[in-house]
Amino acid sequence: MFVTVLLSLVILVVSVALMSIKIILKKDGKFPDTHVGNSTTLKSKGIHCAVTQDVMAAKRKNIFERIKAK
Repeated sequence: MFVTVLLSLVILVVSVALMSIKIILKKDGKFPDTHVGNSTTLKSKGIHCAVTQDVMAAKRKNIFERIKAK
């Protein structure tokens, strides 16, 4: 059992190191930003994150629609 735990720990450490090699070796390395709101391709298509879409939808409603929603 000890060998299995040790082997899995080594595999885990190696896999994390391999996944982060670009971040570690690059001078200003950082994780890529995968948020929907920061993607220029999605912005050009008019696609926003869910929170932004909710805010935009709330701004389009008039006062009577907002009262009925509560």
